[in-house]
Amino acid sequence: MRRADRGFTVTAVRAAPAGPAVRRTHAGTDTGSPALLLVGHGSRDRRHAETVRALTGRIRRSHPGLHVAAAFLDFDTPDVPGALEALRRDGAARAVAVPLLLTRAYHAKTDLPAVLADAPGPRVRQAAVLGGSPLLLAAVERRLREAGLSAADRLTTGVVLAAAGSTDPEAIESVGAAARALRRSGWCAVRPAFVTGPRPRPAEVVRDLRARGVRRVAVAPYVLAPGLLPDRIAAEAEAARADVLSAPLGAAPEIARLVVRRAREAGLLTPAGSD
Repeated sequence: MRRADRGFTVTAVRAAPAGPAVRRTHAGTDTGSPALLLVGHGSRDRRHAETVRALTGRIRRSHPGLHVAAAFLDFDTPDVPGALEALRRDGAARAVAVPLLLTRAYHAKTDLPAVLADAPGPRVRQAAVLGGSPLLLAAVERRLREAGLSAADRLTTGVVLAAAGSTDPEAIESVGAAARALRRSGWCAVRPAFVTGPRPRPAEVVRDLRARGVRRVAVAPYVLAPGLLPDRIAAEAEAARADVLSAPLGAAPEIARLVVRRAREAGLLTPAGSD
């Protein structure tokens, strides 16, 4: 099985609307500079935080006039309240928090809004999740190319779009919609799979595509960063003898552009130039 090995630098659906601004009695004035806060899920696996920081660094380099910071909902530091307080001390009067989540489920609907409402710091608005953008699928395509697949392979290759899974029906449907959108780019088949929650599992889809006569099967992790669940995706791909395993989306250029786009959609003014 060919697989990408890129480490930490290596989840169309309608995007959810940005959340409302949260007013704070201790917020700064609107004369300060705006800030972009990337909010990762967090993980005990250090590769997750490394990926978020690599993505933050890429955006910081491409937008030198913008204050860019990172925070985590769990396990890693800084947490969201700590990051917002640091932004306040640095003079940021307002911020947009972009959740580094591919689907709109508990963390985007409940967890992050509650944290933002109670946290100190500048006025903050929650942006939409990353799912629902062609840029996200472009990052999936990039990782498949890096794993060795060419345009000529599309007609004979089936793709398993392997996501983490969720109990939220909206999140599950969004992965299915992403798979349908990816199929329209010319792959002979694209099927969603999940390592937790609803079936099918990635290994089941690999075997099913084989049984249907698909010549080559690639497993594309629909996840942002390496960690426990992406490792399970890789293990299932290997167990089912998939031909290709691509890397997590990570700090791909398309993901960096998408984060900035979500921030702009939520009202953050950024320096002129491309995403």
